[in-house]
Amino acid sequence: MARSAGRRRVLARAGTLALLLAACTGGERRPAPVAVTDSTPTVVLETSLGRIVMRLDRRKAPMTVEHILTHVQAGFYDGLIFHRVIPRFIIQAGLLRTDGSQRGSDAQPVPNEAENGLTNVRGAVGLARPRDPHLGAREFFIDVKDNPALDFKAPTVDGFGYAVFGHVTLGMDVVDRIAALPTARRFGVPNVPVTPVLITRAYVDTTRGSP
Repeated sequence: MARSAGRRRVLARAGTLALLLAACTGGERRPAPVAVTDSTPTVVLETSLGRIVMRLDRRKAPMTVEHILTHVQAGFYDGLIFHRVIPRFIIQAGLLRTDGSQRGSDAQPVPNEAENGLTNVRGAVGLARPRDPHLGAREFFIDVKDNPALDFKAPTVDGFGYAVFGHVTLGMDVVDRIAALPTARRFGVPNVPVTPVLITRAYVDTTRGSP
């Protein structure tokens, strides 16, 4: 019964997110439903530097994965750039367009799922957030190296860490190229690549032949 109730809550949350995202995108895109039975959905990022394939973990981070998938299917990430790039640390996206304007979403933040056994190793995909552990929303990052300092340690503001919800299965060479780009303070934001790296398209790959 508890498992069924949990699944109903996830489905209800996904439906709410879809409605909110349709509103913030002007209703131009209607997200297709994601199969609940797919515990490891694959998201592909087509970027101006190449293709990054990410395998998400719905069992370990169900709310975070549902949140990200809904944004992907609404076309939220299409046309955004990697706006935070720190060599030997992380690359991050989910906020800025090429002109520096922010893309907003009315979707509510998700509770921090960092205490799920997944760690910030090289290639891990995590949910970015401000200082408040439970205000992660649509920004995500990819670990360029092992970053144990970002892992869950305690249920406190300083110890909660950052929820890992997936892993790059193909395209770490692209991640490394992005991480090596020169950056500067642009649009009032530090660590933005001087030459923008654009996410031309993000989509859920439903073919089972994906890595």
